[in-house]
Amino acid sequence: MSPSEPTPRARRLGLVVIGRNEGERLARCLLSVRSIASRVYVDSGSTDGSIALAKGHGVTVVELTVPPPFTAARARNAGLAALLAEVPDLEFVQMIDGDCEMQPDWIPVALAALEAESDLAAVFGRTRERHPERSIYNALCDDEWNLPVGVAAGCGGIALFRQAALREVGSFNAAMIAGEDTELAMRLRKGGWNLRRVDAEMALHDANITRFGQWWGRARRSGHAYGEMAFLHPDARDPNWPATVRGIVAWGAIFPLALLCACLAAVGLGGLWWLAPIAIAAAWPLNCARLALRQSRRLGPRVACASGIFLMLGKFPQLLGLIAFHRNRLSGRASHLIEYKGAESG
Repeated sequence: MSPSEPTPRARRLGLVVIGRNEGERLARCLLSVRSIASRVYVDSGSTDGSIALAKGHGVTVVELTVPPPFTAARARNAGLAALLAEVPDLEFVQMIDGDCEMQPDWIPVALAALEAESDLAAVFGRTRERHPERSIYNALCDDEWNLPVGVAAGCGGIALFRQAALREVGSFNAAMIAGEDTELAMRLRKGGWNLRRVDAEMALHDANITRFGQWWGRARRSGHAYGEMAFLHPDARDPNWPATVRGIVAWGAIFPLALLCACLAAVGLGGLWWLAPIAIAAAWPLNCARLALRQSRRLGPRVACASGIFLMLGKFPQLLGLIAFHRNRLSGRASHLIEYKGAESG
């Protein structure tokens, strides 16, 4: 075998990139994965020239149309199908989003981990936010990607997957607009597969969340995801999605309703009833402080304080996403993407 010829395991490796209006982010992504021979880019209705850009990189392009609605899960499934058409004996598939840049040493490390443990469905490494210094929202995302090393309860959509495991559980749930990766991880674990976070750098992610409205939209999307995951897996305990949903309802709906009732009682009855709204209102900052203290050693005081505040504030948009999921479910309507990023010029 010549030095330039791919190894047998590299010939069994493919890549799926998904994107929508990622512009320059997509260009960086495609450059970072050019060493992988079999690459498919799946586009979900971009209007920024992403399709031409991908074709210019020599990547197989799949263009999704509507209906059905665009989802990341649908895009990944379509990319995997196109990849299997090119490489029928595909063994491993690296999934990556168009707003990410893969680290150069990741693939050899990930392949070695999968080949060392036959019951591993997927491996993933450290994803870092590209510009955590630009906003507190980016800094919180950077911490969100930093999962503990070892056997994992969940896995994001950016990971190296064993194709046999995806085939066994039916791959991603194409109808889910968010949370499809962690829902897939739950099905894989229920099927007897394991997931592992390895101690290696995997990718740079460019969330580019600089405005409160973007953060609000992302939190609303996460509420939709928690609602759907809890509905699909009411027996889930690790992660405990039903408990997460109860927390969203408690802080996003019951808490403000109880505060309103206490205020009305205080106005109507006077006297010591004025203590009731004060006591109820105090629970919110106290819980913010509790969450911040729990993370202060790892994140530092500034980011930890912001984390505590935004974790609590996020219950309100998450409640809206949760309501939207159940409203659509009960009415038989399909959910549509909740987007929080605009097109990136390239």
